[in-house]
Amino acid sequence: MAQSAAGSIAQPVAIPVIPLRELMPWVVFGGLLMLLLIYFVGAEQGATSLFHGRAVHEFFHDGRHLLGFPCH
Repeated sequence: MAQSAAGSIAQPVAIPVIPLRELMPWVVFGGLLMLLLIYFVGAEQGATSLFHGRAVHEFFHDGRHLLGFPCH
């Protein structure tokens, strides 16, 4: 009923290769997205703010404390 491991031969697994030319636009997009996120979490307040008021500050407030950014 049970098959033994000696009876089966393991087949090699082919790992797909992704060319750097196809990967680079996604890396750049991800990097820019991360920089934008770091800006909003860490610097969107005071003199460098893009949006007036405190809406963005309050939206990211807990994330600032979680990541160690001072905000007040």
